[in-house]
Amino acid sequence: MPKFKSGLSRRHLLASAVAVGAAGLVPGSPAAAPAMMTRPIPSSGERLPVIGMGTWVTFNVGDDMQLRARCVDVFRAFFQAGGGMIDSSPMYGSAEEVIGYCLKQLGANSPMFSATKVWTPLKWHGAKQIKASQELRGEDKFDLFQVHNLVNWEGHLDTLQAMKSEGRLRYVGITTSHGSRHEEMAKIMATQAIDFVQFTYNVEDRDPEARLLGLAADKGIAVIINRPFQRGSLLDRFQGKPLPPWAADIACTSWAQFSLKFIVSHPAVTCAIPATSRVDHMHENMNVGRGPLPDMKTRARMAAYVKDL
Repeated sequence: MPKFKSGLSRRHLLASAVAVGAAGLVPGSPAAAPAMMTRPIPSSGERLPVIGMGTWVTFNVGDDMQLRARCVDVFRAFFQAGGGMIDSSPMYGSAEEVIGYCLKQLGANSPMFSATKVWTPLKWHGAKQIKASQELRGEDKFDLFQVHNLVNWEGHLDTLQAMKSEGRLRYVGITTSHGSRHEEMAKIMATQAIDFVQFTYNVEDRDPEARLLGLAADKGIAVIINRPFQRGSLLDRFQGKPLPPWAADIACTSWAQFSLKFIVSHPAVTCAIPATSRVDHMHENMNVGRGPLPDMKTRARMAAYVKDL
């Protein structure tokens, strides 16, 4: 199993070992499956699993203990399957608090690779948000902090770069979504020393192919893909439509896997972060990182097939 970050606590290692051992007891569990595919973070060479986990909407469950228990089950399945990045934001309601609850229930101090964001127009308030995220998630040190939707990116990048130089976080990034502000993101990528970018990309939202993905490869910036299913609307559109027969050649058994394989097969993509509230969907998503990925010819075929649906 690849090592996703240095300095993991003994408690975390023990908890991970228990989780992996227990995976063999879960029907349909991917415990005996091949290892999860990983991609390097260009700025360090550290490798991340190509499938991570988002928490927008799905982990904004407040104090509902039944829904929190469901989130714990999803977390457990994610770790059992070799999951790495868990991404969140102060914008996501109670998601960060629920992440902290899940980690506490599983007996681990932090996810394998913890990522969140700062989201406020005020630089001074950003420092308060960062502290609140640490307290809510029970983590003293995050792997990655990102400026959410480029809100006051100049001020917050100053704060985050200072934290990185002090050893208080490991990576710095910026995000956008829904295909917005790509030109501004490209300018930041070209001029600022950042480790990660995050934006929307999928088999229908392909604008990043024109510039952002190539620029990330040229500048040595890791790429996180959000909204891989357009918050479910992409899969709703495909519902009832048959997968192409040749999807079996790349081990696709569902439209979700078809969509994720298209995304993570792009060589500039480091990982995708689908969100789910269901354990069976988590297993389905994570299996994408174990089977064959489409080559460039097959990717073009996938895009053409979807366009003609």
